[in-house]
Amino acid sequence: MRRAALATTGISALVVALLALKPHQSPALAGPAPRSPAESSPSHAPTGSASGSPTGTGTFTGAPVDTRYGTVQVAATLSKGKITAVKVLRAPDRSGRDQEIAAYALPRLTQEAIGAQSAHIDAVSGASYTSQGYIQSLQSALDQAHA
Repeated sequence: MRRAALATTGISALVVALLALKPHQSPALAGPAPRSPAESSPSHAPTGSASGSPTGTGTFTGAPVDTRYGTVQVAATLSKGKITAVKVLRAPDRSGRDQEIAAYALPRLTQEAIGAQSAHIDAVSGASYTSQGYIQSLQSALDQAHA
């Protein structure tokens, strides 16, 4: 009887704890994330034939973002406001490990950004600094496209 009471209490506590957790929301449902002042002040002009157009068509270079392991910079290509490609211009490459992490993380971040059509994407596990730099540089490029 004592074991049954302990088991019931333990299971009840586990269920309550699980119900208290907030579910993960997709970036499209979560709404825009707050931006830091560094993200909202782009330092590079857009390139492409329709720079500054309200439809956001062209290639827009994001600001370089210094991370603990090196600088990350991307350029986003948009067509009528939709992200069609993201090119990594600079990535951490100080050591072989930095290059290995970048080679693993950056294609995944690019794929996720194109799928989400925004910079509101999840970081790649094991590449937190690189992911954060990528996201900030991409947001800078998207800010230019929509300016």
